[in-house]
Amino acid sequence: MTDFFYGLLRFKRGPWEMLASVLIALGVVMLMQPFVLWLYSYSFIITLIGTVMFIIVSHFPE
Repeated sequence: MTDFFYGLLRFKRGPWEMLASVLIALGVVMLMQPFVLWLYSYSFIITLIGTVMFIIVSHFPE
């Protein structure tokens, strides 16, 4: 876990890609759930943030 936070602080590609992937997955889960309307309402923006973040982070050094 310490390596993960160290990678985030040093702008390493791996941890940031993991965070972006988690955001994309979270947005998709929020989109598919039928119970809470505000989760559904914010699902697109969360997925969009994760996708743009993944595109940007893919240019970080390993």
